[in-house]
Amino acid sequence: MLEFISHQISISIERKKFEEDLKSALEKAQESDRLKSAFLTNMSHEIRTPMNGILGFTSLLKEPHLSGEEMDKYIQIIDKSGNRMLNTINDIIDISRIEAGQVEVVKSEVSVNNILNEQYLFFNSEAQSKGLELIYKPTLSDKEAIIVTDKYKLEGILTNLIKNAIKFTKHGNVCLGCSLKKESNFEELEFYVKDTGIGIPSDRKNAIFNRFEQADIEDTRVFEGSGLGLAISKSYIEILGGNISVTSEEGLGSTFIFSIPYTKQSTNESDTEGGVNKIQQVSLNNLSVIVAEDDENSQLLFKFILNNKFHKITYIKTGKETVDKFRENPETNIILMDIKMPDISGYEATRKIREFNQDVIIIAQTAYGLSGDKEKAIEAGCNDYIVKPINRELLFEKIMLHLSKKSI
Repeated sequence: MLEFISHQISISIERKKFEEDLKSALEKAQESDRLKSAFLTNMSHEIRTPMNGILGFTSLLKEPHLSGEEMDKYIQIIDKSGNRMLNTINDIIDISRIEAGQVEVVKSEVSVNNILNEQYLFFNSEAQSKGLELIYKPTLSDKEAIIVTDKYKLEGILTNLIKNAIKFTKHGNVCLGCSLKKESNFEELEFYVKDTGIGIPSDRKNAIFNRFEQADIEDTRVFEGSGLGLAISKSYIEILGGNISVTSEEGLGSTFIFSIPYTKQSTNESDTEGGVNKIQQVSLNNLSVIVAEDDENSQLLFKFILNNKFHKITYIKTGKETVDKFRENPETNIILMDIKMPDISGYEATRKIREFNQDVIIIAQTAYGLSGDKEKAIEAGCNDYIVKPINRELLFEKIMLHLSKKSI
């Protein structure tokens, strides 16, 4: 009898444990579904809101009798909305690749000082427009600053952290920097981004790095954005072999610190990252350009960007035609090569051109914009790579850089 009772108690305990485990699993599943639902709702908001600005104010530009001041204001809103939507799309692409395990590490020799300085220059005007001071003081020597890492991912990490710091800071400053840490046989670079912003509640310091979690914060202080920046940054840092942490106090600010391995590559070559600063001014009006682009709107944009800049501009819609047209006009100086075209890709067209010409400057231009695409373009024979939507200043900077190298 006692044995029977003991057996029944054991079954009861196991059943209760099973029910608790089932309840816990159900709650986790429901929580996951709720967070993903909140994420999708936020993504819908982050796409529809800027799209409303783009379409709405584009429509208003068609109104007659607009003053110049009104037109300028509408155009600024359209530009800001477009950049906001582009940031959201980039975040979605990045997190999707991370989730799918398709993120590649593409390492090269880079200057950390140059990367930090570029970040400072890029974000300084945005900080000033909010009345904030952006502070950056280099601590590494130029020689110490040369490391081997994935430049795209390091830039992405810093961009997300600095952008967040500025967004959540109303008064004061944002500081960024880097130092070299040495411990026995291990060296690492430690980066920091510190702000005097709204801070993070103590119970949310870990949650802010979770995918989907940021979209679920019911707080009016959470401004526009996909909420994926910190999750992407954490994944990139871990992929590079580092880690990230945060210290924060509500109302006083936050400090994000991340480290990556300090990997050097023995070389006697000087830092090539500063090459852009040594660009010689080259006249464009005696040069010929082929623009390989099958999208009519993109082609029209190039016509506006390149108008009256070059001696001759030829527009082509397919990869095969691009190869044939260049063969007929070998004096062409520059080819702006679309990657995705109806027949053969821009990569294939570039390889075919390189079979009989190594001198023409080929700049890949693509709407893909994913990690590793630049390396694919260079491997195919392109001199450089630019992502759509095309930034006019960056395009001409790249053109002038490669013309300067060839001393045309």
